[in-house]
Amino acid sequence: MKALLVSPRLPLSFWNFQSVLKIIGKKAVYIPLGLITAAALMPRKWDLKLVDMNAQRLTDEQIRWADIVFAGAMIVQKASLREVVDRAHGLGKKVAVGGPLFHHGVDREFSDIDFRVLGEAEITLPRFIRDLASGTLAPLYRSDEKCDIRRTPIPRWDLLDMRLYASMSVQFSRGCPYRCEFCDIPMLQGHRFRSKTAAQVILELSALYEAGWRGRIFVADDNFIGQRRRVKALLTKIAAWQESHGRPFVFTTEASIDLAGDDELMALMNDAGFKGVFIGLETPDNETLKQCGKHQNSRVNLLQAVRTIQANGLKVSGGFIVGFDNDKEDIFDRQIRFIQESGIVTAMIGILYALPGTRLYRRLKKEGRLINGTCTGSNTDGQITFMPKMGAEALASGYRKVIDHIYSPRGYHERILRFLENYRPPRRRPLNRKDVAAFLRSVWYVGILNGTGSRKFYWRAVFYALFFKQRCFAEILESAVFAYHFQMQVQRILAEPPREILK
Repeated sequence: MKALLVSPRLPLSFWNFQSVLKIIGKKAVYIPLGLITAAALMPRKWDLKLVDMNAQRLTDEQIRWADIVFAGAMIVQKASLREVVDRAHGLGKKVAVGGPLFHHGVDREFSDIDFRVLGEAEITLPRFIRDLASGTLAPLYRSDEKCDIRRTPIPRWDLLDMRLYASMSVQFSRGCPYRCEFCDIPMLQGHRFRSKTAAQVILELSALYEAGWRGRIFVADDNFIGQRRRVKALLTKIAAWQESHGRPFVFTTEASIDLAGDDELMALMNDAGFKGVFIGLETPDNETLKQCGKHQNSRVNLLQAVRTIQANGLKVSGGFIVGFDNDKEDIFDRQIRFIQESGIVTAMIGILYALPGTRLYRRLKKEGRLINGTCTGSNTDGQITFMPKMGAEALASGYRKVIDHIYSPRGYHERILRFLENYRPPRRRPLNRKDVAAFLRSVWYVGILNGTGSRKFYWRAVFYALFFKQRCFAEILESAVFAYHFQMQVQRILAEPPREILK
């Protein structure tokens, strides 16, 4: 059996950092971890090829080669998946699909798909493979059962051309116990926290190391610190492994704000080589946090918590939302003030998004407030998916005001300086040849050719790091380069009229 595995293209957005890939000499930031994990569940005798359309071109020759095409997609990949399906069918190939997209009510748009393999691949894919071998395939394989990921195999790293990527990914856990109204993670992953063993994770890191990878690894958990005892045991083993292998990896992950209350956990993350965390902060308004079910955030002083994490050597990236029912028109100025004062350089702020399947979606549908149209799946492109209580025009203009301010050259540079006031890295991250090459490219693209208006702030950051913050040079340079990407995206969003759309 010859199987072609295809990861559809992601659209241009804040999240895929396409504007800086040429600076770092890569084609994509993240790998299709779900797809190469599914590949590990397929029979070893199968002949597999992987095409990640974010890093490679999908050719007709590759499709003709295959006996069957597999594709997995998120909702933001919907348009690209449509292209993949049409091309495969045009060449006479059957297509099997899976992924979060098919939990979001797109059945009518993809009624021509041959096979749906939905739910967690560890449960449904073996059933599909069994029926494929016996010639008794059904059009739908679906289960709400959550697997024991202690039995999940090591991803098929060998299918990747690692030279194309800025980062690898591993996963330690699935599931989230929280019940935020706007989030679809509980629907997809469940409320119960499930984790791999520490030994499994070490085997995956060793496999990556043996495959030649050195550098960044994203731990793709929805809340890495969901079970402290297990996480601390894992971090202790990672730290020992890192030390014995010359510290080849630098980690980032996602975590909840209560990380700030555990000094031991932050110290262990430092020892293991973690340099940053993404945290869903959402809003500085405490009543809004309670209203949307983000109770873990409402119990702490968010500003102080962010500064505590930074002071413990971890760079905080933050997710923010405007458009909650409780939001007043001063929320935009409050968001700007909080983001600037916190020194969160990478602040991903979007309009509240009504994802199908979430509690928010069901509530808004019941209230008759959903707006019909086409859903892109991106919360940072300025689209409005429901009628907000403050009014669509006020929300759209307020959102544009926030992103225009926080990603203005001056606003962004001020956040870098504020971050450096709080940041206390445990050790200097040494620069390697790839870092030096990226720095030289950044000089050309950002320091010389840059047309976003941030050129002088780039040079200020570089010289400030060289003369006053050598210990943080890598972090400052990274932030200065990312400014180029963010400002390009803001210019694109501000040049488009506001949209009010939803599937």
